[in-house]
Amino acid sequence: MLAGRAPLSAFGPQSEQAYQAIEEAIATLVFRPGAAVSEAQIAEQVGFGRTPVREALQRLARERLVQVLPRRGIVITEIDPAAQLRLVLVRRELERLLAQLAARQADADQRAAFGEIAAGLAEVARTADDTAFLRLDRQLNLLVLAAAHNEFAAAAMGLLHGLSRRFWYRHGRRADGMLGETALAHARLAEAIAAGAAPGAASASDALMNHIERFTQAVRR
Repeated sequence: MLAGRAPLSAFGPQSEQAYQAIEEAIATLVFRPGAAVSEAQIAEQVGFGRTPVREALQRLARERLVQVLPRRGIVITEIDPAAQLRLVLVRRELERLLAQLAARQADADQRAAFGEIAAGLAEVARTADDTAFLRLDRQLNLLVLAAAHNEFAAAAMGLLHGLSRRFWYRHGRRADGMLGETALAHARLAEAIAAGAAPGAASASDALMNHIERFTQAVRR
């Protein structure tokens, strides 16, 4: 189930499910930037035990979404537009590479999934469902990483996705027309990969990153 408010996956280890739940809560500002929270508060919010939550927080700390501070608990990192621009510079090159690799190497099932995600994103552009967008965006990111078959690029890119999702949720969803334009830019990328068009995927990736960079610069001003 790719479109709409799909529930988080019921499969996989609890730490992965806890990670997805906490990452979404951070990205959607349930846990506000700069807030200090305890493991117990996070566990209660997302409905998982302390061990999977602790493992998820270690991963989120590597992704710079939280800081784990001795005797102070967990601090949700602040949103910094200047840092986000530096992130975009790195993300642009990685996104283009991964898009081309995915277009060349995706199997039939993955291409079908890219097509479904593209359709879901087109629906988001019509309905302006920001939570559905975040979930489809995450599915697209993970599918690109899987289809590209490059663990080194995937590891580097994985560190950037959460920060990018949160920045968009904080600023982009409030701008008139931004959600629709952003969803369609993601849909075009998914369509190009589904079609196996590596040059088209590279162009769609560049167009998406141009859109994101322009918006980030506007927020910084």
